[in-house]
Amino acid sequence: MRIPVFFVKGSLAALIVLVNSLGCVGEEKSPETKDKSVYSGVEFEMPVVQEPSFADYSVSITDFGAVGDALTPNGNAFAQAIQQVSENGGGRVIVPRGIWLTGPIQMKSNINLHLEDGAVIRFSSDFDEYPLIKTSFEGLDTYRCMSPIHAHNLENIAITGNGVIDGNGDAWRPVKKSKMTASQWKNLVQSGGVLSDDGKIWYPSEKSKAGDSRDNFNVPDFNNREAFEQVKDFLRPVMVSIKECKKVLLDGPTFQNSPAWNIHPLMSEDVTIRNLTIRNPWYSQNGDGLDLESCKNVVIYNNTFDVGDDAICFKSGKNEDGRRRGMPTENVIVKKNIVYHGHGGFVVGSEMSGDVRNVHVSDCTFMGTDVGLRFKSTRGRGGVVENIFISNIDMIDIPTEPIRFNLFYGGNAPVMDDGGNSAPAEERAEAAPVTEETPAFRNIFMKNIRANGFGNAAFFMGLPEMNLQNVHLENAVLRGTNGVSIIDADGIKMRNVKVTADEGPAFMIYNGKNIEAEEMEFKVSGNTAFGIFGELTDNINIQQNSLPDVKKMVKVGVEVEADEVKIN
Repeated sequence: MRIPVFFVKGSLAALIVLVNSLGCVGEEKSPETKDKSVYSGVEFEMPVVQEPSFADYSVSITDFGAVGDALTPNGNAFAQAIQQVSENGGGRVIVPRGIWLTGPIQMKSNINLHLEDGAVIRFSSDFDEYPLIKTSFEGLDTYRCMSPIHAHNLENIAITGNGVIDGNGDAWRPVKKSKMTASQWKNLVQSGGVLSDDGKIWYPSEKSKAGDSRDNFNVPDFNNREAFEQVKDFLRPVMVSIKECKKVLLDGPTFQNSPAWNIHPLMSEDVTIRNLTIRNPWYSQNGDGLDLESCKNVVIYNNTFDVGDDAICFKSGKNEDGRRRGMPTENVIVKKNIVYHGHGGFVVGSEMSGDVRNVHVSDCTFMGTDVGLRFKSTRGRGGVVENIFISNIDMIDIPTEPIRFNLFYGGNAPVMDDGGNSAPAEERAEAAPVTEETPAFRNIFMKNIRANGFGNAAFFMGLPEMNLQNVHLENAVLRGTNGVSIIDADGIKMRNVKVTADEGPAFMIYNGKNIEAEEMEFKVSGNTAFGIFGELTDNINIQQNSLPDVKKMVKVGVEVEADEVKIN
């Protein structure tokens, strides 16, 4: 047996603790003995997520000539170390302290890439090291540059330890002038690259600019590989691509500065993501933290996010490609995560054409995220999002809404570059025919929510032809410039919800059906607690025993039939 270097250097006491915690050197504990509390309180039948285990064998990348000086390329050393461990039945590939420059790392089954304290893997900025491969991005089948960490069609893999994995994303990403200070912009322009025709966007190369000149929302609609090659530098990879894998563990490292999304498990099963720090610059385009797509049996806990786009995002493919794949994201637990910045703290969509179901989210804190709990889709997606259970969420300083359902999502960030709010206008849209392209959100339960925001306290908007259905909100304290808006929704139930609104009514209902509000509290600037409008409004029930004069605080539009609003 080869004894890892860090065992030799550590104290005997530390070694004993480590042996006791693992069961034996080089072998992970079974999932039955780990973190049982993660499964407590889950509202659906959740399988125990199977974790990988590894043979008692390890090598260091330095055994293959790696040099951690931040200058020497180490791609061959990583490849040779992974190959040797693989040929010996699996085990650990150890990355010791140092700064290790490399191109893409291609994982193999039964490999645990372990970063010791002080280890930094820094990926090369040479785009030629990242060949185009067939993959999926933003829910569409396409070509993309190979990811810095590439794990496809594997089983029993892990990335562990306390080191840092840096994707060198600044070399890849376009940057808007409005996102930077004058001196930052000056330095960026002087570093090389090219500018957009209007001088407002920096690109790393002409190929990157050429790709962004098309109205394609990040995925060019080319029909041959040669065309993709012409804009190759625009096709920024996700940093960690985990596709069609089983028994995956990410535990401990910092993942930062990704070219596009940070971590992307796709069509994978039995995935454990814990104890990670996931970072991207706030200005990073498509700088998502974790995008879980078409995966099943997953636990995500004790992680910290500070990113440039959505933090924890669930997807299942986009439009026809997603419906054809037909693989939902299902059986997922999200617990005890902190998000410091992002477009959304916990997000579903907008690419959810293959369904999302059976999700438990609890004990999370979002601080300064543009939106807290964010659900988004649009006509053309199809797919069903259902059986989502959210509890014990604390949110502070949310620029828009702590809770937002938007089924008219147009692809914009919730906070625009000029500081404006991209929330849709609260006006009636005409119903469209219901087809396989019609998305549906239903059976979503939220309780014990505390939040303050500077837009709506909450925003619930379905489609006229497919209302947001059966959404419950219980035991919540919400503050916003405006109150709670409910538009084209059926079966909304609110109980013990306290709303403080600086402007307008605490609750605005437009074309709502079967709405129940029980024992609400509100603080508003005027004398209207409930505003109820829309000719399709049906069966509104307000039960407010603590305020006998609540009828005086309800404003009903002339288009609403009088017997459709009941106040007790």
